[in-house]
Amino acid sequence: MIKRIEEAKSKLMLENPYFGTLVTSLELRENDKLINKRNRGDIFEYNREYIEALTPNELTTLLANAAMHQALFHKERGEGKVTSVWQLASDYAINDLLVENGFMLPPMANYSTRFERLYTEQIYTTLLGELDIEEAEEQEQQNEQMQEEILSQEEYELILEQLGVKLEKQGDLPKGIERFVPSSKASQISWREELYRYVNIHAKSDYRMFPPSKKHLYRGIALPSIYGEELKIAVAIDTSASIDDALLQKFLGELEEIMQLFTHYMIELIACDAEIQNIQQLTPHEPLISTVKGGGGTDFRPVFEHLEFSHEDFKFLLYFTDGEGTFPNQIPMIDILWVMPKRKEVPFGEVLVVS
Repeated sequence: MIKRIEEAKSKLMLENPYFGTLVTSLELRENDKLINKRNRGDIFEYNREYIEALTPNELTTLLANAAMHQALFHKERGEGKVTSVWQLASDYAINDLLVENGFMLPPMANYSTRFERLYTEQIYTTLLGELDIEEAEEQEQQNEQMQEEILSQEEYELILEQLGVKLEKQGDLPKGIERFVPSSKASQISWREELYRYVNIHAKSDYRMFPPSKKHLYRGIALPSIYGEELKIAVAIDTSASIDDALLQKFLGELEEIMQLFTHYMIELIACDAEIQNIQQLTPHEPLISTVKGGGGTDFRPVFEHLEFSHEDFKFLLYFTDGEGTFPNQIPMIDILWVMPKRKEVPFGEVLVVS
């Protein structure tokens, strides 16, 4: 078995020297109490029978996955989080990177196209919203008893700095590795986590990861099982003259990422300045059209009037805007999250500030 693993390491070093170099820092341990494998910092534990069943290409992928867990400080970054969910989110992010770089995933690998090019923190927030809340709360209570071990913001930033240096030393970087070092994008992660958390709170009654959908298991892909209704929300985008092209594209980009997180949804996209300019129904089969009309003043009332007389039962409304406009006099009968570049006072709903 040791010989087979060493051969896989040599293969990795020759074909993918970046990942091969990272693997040399791992301590490999056989543990037949495991079903397959486990990553614990610098230690990679594996079940002998599981390893024997893998092809050489699948084994090199497994080693590359383990090395990336260690190199990206996922154990340290996961302090204070629900451990099992954090490990799963880390696996999704790393396997997406490996697929992007031409690796062949082993059977039952944690991989889904809906998590393409997302940070581990973003995937974690999404998965947490799809799990049983009691399980998550129980784990969080355990984490609260270990507060002295949770990373401070300064410690976390130091880890990211060390990570950047560590990755640069490996020579030619793999495709997509830049998203694993947030650096300048770090400020965006926080508000995006809040955005995804809000979406998932309203959608968690419709989606769950455990048990996974059996439809794609034969391909080694675990997708969420769906029960109940689809994710059904309204999204309004302020297209008035005060919204420049850069901000408008940011709004549209965030909407696209939300769409990637769900396999089953119906979103009514409303473009509005002083009046509604366009309404588009978005589904997995209807892509987002990035061209939106507008350029006039800002009046929020037409959107709420439209929703009030709509026969659709939307779970909530996301309103992307700069907050400068005319609000309705009465509080609408729908939950609303205002997504703005700067915090503004609003008469109702929650405000989330984008970075």
